Amino acid sequence: MKPKLKDEEIIRQYLDSNSNDCFETLYNRYVNKVYSRCLSLTKDSEKAQDFTHDIFIRMFSHLDRFQERSSFSTWLYSISYNYCMDQLRVGNRLPTSSLSDNDDADDRQIASTDDAEDLNYSLQKLSWAMKNISQEEASILRMKYQDGLDIRQIANQLNLNESAVKMRLKRTRDKVRQLYERSAYVV
Repeated sequence: MKPKLKDEEIIRQYLDSNSNDCFETLYNRYVNKVYSRCLSLTKDSEKAQDFTHDIFIRMFSHLDRFQERSSFSTWLYSISYNYCMDQLRVGNRLPTSSLSDNDDADDRQIASTDDAEDLNYSLQKLSWAMKNISQEEASILRMKYQDGLDIRQIANQLNLNESAVKMRLKRTRDKVRQLYERSAYVV
């Protein structure tokens, strides 16, 4: 019988060989726990399933960033929590509504076009705002919201203390928000 490898050993093997067996082993160990975490946060089984798959894709694409400062499970649960919360925040910001079967197809098309145009306009404004902040400011936002790093991980990467990272994130978010609001006149 093959001895059960620790998570960290499996990760090292995966990074050395990109073996699907390593991916499958970690996936099978944690998929139910990640799903349960997502379900407890979303209260929606379909969203929880989608989020679970997205989390594993994100985790494996960033596996080289796992630095063994905490257990793998803690790192994965942190990614899971941050991903779910980010998705829920985005979902709360973007208005959505369900369409019943009785709705007219033309109304759906008009609503869909308007929503797409609004979203496209918002993305243009956000893109303009992001282009008008410094590289360092953009980098810290990407670390937090795109890469899903927590405050401690960002602090370690930037050689800063956690309170400095929190303050920089707050100031940068405020700056982007102000630029976003002003971009209506530019975009």
